[in-house]
Amino acid sequence: MNCPLPDDRLLLIAGSDSFFLVAKAGERFALCIETFEGEVCDTVEEGDLVVVSAPEGGPLEQAKMLLALVRTYRMPLVVLPPHHPGSRRLSMVVSTGPRIEASCQIRRGTHPEQHLICSSGELAGTRLRATPEGVEITGFQAGITFEYLPAT
Repeated sequence: MNCPLPDDRLLLIAGSDSFFLVAKAGERFALCIETFEGEVCDTVEEGDLVVVSAPEGGPLEQAKMLLALVRTYRMPLVVLPPHHPGSRRLSMVVSTGPRIEASCQIRRGTHPEQHLICSSGELAGTRLRATPEGVEITGFQAGITFEYLPAT
């Protein structure tokens, strides 16, 4: 499925209990990823995706704020060690890049690889790929809905 995604719109991809909120980066910027071993800085390109995953659902406003913190305010991402107790308290996580794949087999907040994002089982296997017009979505299960929201 191909979905146009202009800069003034967000795309909500929702299951019955979880969702992704997707936007285009809008412009090129450096995204710093903070780990216990050090700092890695990736370049987010103008057409890349910024995706918030809410594996257990939650307030849409929270997802919008998290998206804005990364997309607009360039807030760095923090990656926890694999068995850090804080990872279970992360209700939402973010990934950026030209392609992102959802997995329910990873722990929230513990993977610095930006092509992966933690998801619920109902959204696992969903693949998002940036296109010049928007986003190509593949691998999603039946019952998933798509809705456009204003970016502000």
